[in-house]
Amino acid sequence: MTALVSKTLSANPLGLWSGIAAGLLAGALWGMVFVAPRMTPGLSSVDLTAGRFVSFGAIAALAMLLARSRHAMPTWRQAASALGLSLLGATGYYLLLAQAIHAAGSEVPTLIIGTIPIWVMLLGKPLGLKWSALLPGLLLTAAGLALMMHASLSNAARLPVDGKDFWWGVALAVAAMLSWTAFALLNAAWLKRHPEISATEWTNWIGIATGLGALLLWLFTGSEPKVLLALDGIALTAIVCIVTGIGAGWAASILWNLASQQLSVSLCGQLIVSETLFGLLYSFAWGGVWPAAAQWLAALLFTLGILASIQAHR
Repeated sequence: MTALVSKTLSANPLGLWSGIAAGLLAGALWGMVFVAPRMTPGLSSVDLTAGRFVSFGAIAALAMLLARSRHAMPTWRQAASALGLSLLGATGYYLLLAQAIHAAGSEVPTLIIGTIPIWVMLLGKPLGLKWSALLPGLLLTAAGLALMMHASLSNAARLPVDGKDFWWGVALAVAAMLSWTAFALLNAAWLKRHPEISATEWTNWIGIATGLGALLLWLFTGSEPKVLLALDGIALTAIVCIVTGIGAGWAASILWNLASQQLSVSLCGQLIVSETLFGLLYSFAWGGVWPAAAQWLAALLFTLGILASIQAHR
């Protein structure tokens, strides 16, 4: 079976490397969501979640209208699947993450989310791939996370954050991590069961479901329009919502679905590390600080972990 896995991957090297590139680019776009709450401090978690995902839904609906393909409309069962996965991987996940960042800052939630690659690799390992092949990538990633967690917890201890708020933020980040891990596994399984559905079509369906859910969330629990319009920096807030909706929502989802169709779940899981790397990069850039030596080393370990996992899956 191991030989069969290797033969399948080597038989389509273009698909392997295009899938890897798509997964890494998705991570680069997803990294924006970790700094977005810091760029919009006056916006509540609900309003930020709604703004981002309504933008996602709007661009997905527009893309469907322009495509007019014969597979453009999902069946009721497909629509239900898209709705459920949109809650796990989009609206619900990001609401939890945004609240976690508001409560505990960006660094610790980023690192908790950064454990997703390990869980997805462990739970999504192909049957024919030996654990010994995955071990180097897992160990490198775990070592990088340990280093980064130590540095970030040290920084967080010096911040004027209320203890209850901090640990509540940690709990929310853990819930977000569990939600997206479930999404990654279920979404990959759905795409592999339905090869006739393109990554773009599936993204558009999930995007519309996400946009509708986010609109309902805002209508019932969001701020009134006059409150939003009175915010300082309303133009920047609108730009952040639109950019993260289109970039970290629609474009990143298409790239991730492409990677999920072309790669094994465990390799996709390893590529999620790029989200952590870019999220920390954007966070440091926004804060105007340089990473500590331990954080540089952790980034190197993350990169080596990705390379080791790619080698294991070839």
